[in-house]
Amino acid sequence: MVYGQIFQRHSPDDCFINVNVGGFKQQMEHNVLKRFPQTRLGRLLCCNSKEAILELCDDFSPSDREYYFDRNPRFFCYVLNFYLTGKIHLVDGLCVVSFFQEIEYWGIKERHLDFCCSSKFHELMELAEDKDWDQGSEDQQLHSLDSSMEELSALDEDIEMFDGSWCADVRRNIWIQLENPGHSTSAKVMAVASLSVVIISIVAMCVHSMPDFHQVDLNEKEIENPVLTFFENLCVLFFSAEFILRLAVAPSPRKFLCSPLNTIDLMSVMPFYVTLACDIADEGQNTDLENVGKVVQILRLMRVFRILKLARHSAGLRSLGATLRHSSRDVGLLVLFLSVGISMFSALIYCVEKESQESELQTIPIGWWWATISMTTVGYGDTFPVTLGGKVIGTLCIICGLLIVALPITNIFNKFSKFYERQKRIDLRRSNN
Repeated sequence: MVYGQIFQRHSPDDCFINVNVGGFKQQMEHNVLKRFPQTRLGRLLCCNSKEAILELCDDFSPSDREYYFDRNPRFFCYVLNFYLTGKIHLVDGLCVVSFFQEIEYWGIKERHLDFCCSSKFHELMELAEDKDWDQGSEDQQLHSLDSSMEELSALDEDIEMFDGSWCADVRRNIWIQLENPGHSTSAKVMAVASLSVVIISIVAMCVHSMPDFHQVDLNEKEIENPVLTFFENLCVLFFSAEFILRLAVAPSPRKFLCSPLNTIDLMSVMPFYVTLACDIADEGQNTDLENVGKVVQILRLMRVFRILKLARHSAGLRSLGATLRHSSRDVGLLVLFLSVGISMFSALIYCVEKESQESELQTIPIGWWWATISMTTVGYGDTFPVTLGGKVIGTLCIICGLLIVALPITNIFNKFSKFYERQKRIDLRRSNN
């Protein structure tokens, strides 16, 4: 015998429960409620304790055997009709979201909507979801504006940190000149000079890789081009002086070193000094450095980090970095979708092409490469199917690749647009201050 049935078990009222919804009282038969055991009222019949009953209703009177619900009494009339007919209808004048919350509370499923109301319900729900999406976009824009204001406030706080420190006025002036190119004409000149040196360094690095500019000594040993070496040393000297000057005048050296842009600046000059130290150690014939040549080559390749120094002068690059940082979920989904597609199509193309002697797709790993360049629409042409079945699979692979890549791109592009607008606002406000 369950808890709700232990009172007056021989009374005719044992077959009923008393429900009080917002002051509206109704007596309901057990047999009616048992037709829908998964609903809230149907589950009340199976409760074995008062605690279990109070999990389903707001209050309970054992003496009156009455269950209290603090809900909309007008909507409960439609709930009563549902228990009698097995169908629920939309309530005129009630928001569709509130209607959904009510039927969810009472344990009524969407499938119980009558056919006359089902289509209208789904149309209204889609409209509500679209409005919610638009509201979410507006909230994101407001959050972006708030973030912009917070970043500007952080800049103001940095300037206030100079108060009471050594050479406060001089350091503050130099810091503003370096951090805010729009502050004055001299600040713009310094920014242009820094950008020019970055571009020169990148061009020199690219030219250094061209065989026409390689030189050898009398022993046929490759040596550095003196002109390129001069520009390289000049650029590194400028970068080093700029970094040391920024660090010296920074209001908080610890915060300065933790900044991503300043970390890039440090990584762009470190390979030069480490390479120089390795060269000196190699000239000293240090036997402990057996692979010093390879280390030097790797460190020289790390000069490519200087390209990232352009982010200090480009709102677009900074916005791209922020977009990638806040789109990890979208990028992760893109990688997941591509991985599934590549694995599937590489196995399919292998099964179709393995019998053909003319085809190069004789293993699944080669199929991975082919599927990767096909789904990303690169199409080098080094490997390709030769059979009819392989060409059909190749067509499907390309079409699926286009669809998969296009899915998250719109969302990522929208985020990039918002971050770019935010960065332009920050730059504009900094120029006006």
